[in-house]
Amino acid sequence: MSDQQQTLSIPSLLLLAAFTALTIRYFFFTKPSTATPRANPRGANPADVEQVVTMFPQIGRREIIWDLQRNGGSVAATTERVLSRGGLDAPPLSFQPLMPASATPSTTDTSPGQMTLAHVDLITRYNLSSKISSPLSTPSDGTGTGSQGGSQAQTWSNNKNERQALLQRRREEMILNARRKLEEKERQRLGQRT
Repeated sequence: MSDQQQTLSIPSLLLLAAFTALTIRYFFFTKPSTATPRANPRGANPADVEQVVTMFPQIGRREIIWDLQRNGGSVAATTERVLSRGGLDAPPLSFQPLMPASATPSTTDTSPGQMTLAHVDLITRYNLSSKISSPLSTPSDGTGTGSQGGSQAQTWSNNKNERQALLQRRREEMILNARRKLEEKERQRLGQRT
């Protein structure tokens, strides 16, 4: 009877261990294919879309939604792509994003099936259009952003109104400088194309 008992040999144990390891690796540690970007079937998160639109109002919502769906909803990756390339890739014509009716409180319906979103840029929001007229002029209040020491040398006041005025001036300077840099970048880009 002892001759008919089955025993496991070393090669069969090694084969069983290799098969088990490959099976576990296949089911638990496989990475999705990176050959084609996978679109998020549930759509982009409206809060993420609004966050990117707030940072880059010159970029269309359709492009932002397309990019967010392609990269899995990463706002950081979309922002980095906009900053490095100056824009986003155009989505294919077949891409029609789902725009939720409650995306923003500033939506206006032009027809029952179509929704148009009203964008307000920072220049309009903070009433800085009068300060844009001279694009290369620097602020005359002595806290110009061209000299970092000038704006940081001012002490923090105990008066709430003075602090608010200082912060408002800094915000206006940052917005205007960002606009000037964007206009300069656009001029350079147009100069490179010709």
